[in-house]
Amino acid sequence: MRLYLDTSVLGAPLDCEAPAAHRDAILAVMRQVIIYTGEDAYWVAECPSLPGCVSQGRSRDEAVQNIKEAIRGYVAALEEDHLPVPGDHFEAQLIEV
Repeated sequence: MRLYLDTSVLGAPLDCEAPAAHRDAILAVMRQVIIYTGEDAYWVAECPSLPGCVSQGRSRDEAVQNIKEAIRGYVAALEEDHLPVPGDHFEAQLIEV
């Protein structure tokens, strides 16, 4: 199976031949992140599938780097406490209001 994931928020696309058995392991490291500018001109990054996992940065790139670190720390804390790590089942949709 050919697997292509647009991981531009992580820095580079992932394009690889991956057997179906490895697909879930590859996707397990992927998290959807919402990035927006806050009131103080800092960039805010949130990971909706991990409640309370929020970070920020002076630039978009810094916010992305900081949320990656926050996600790793969040998951490590859950694993250390032998708690389940939530899957990434978040869906975003733009709506007209």
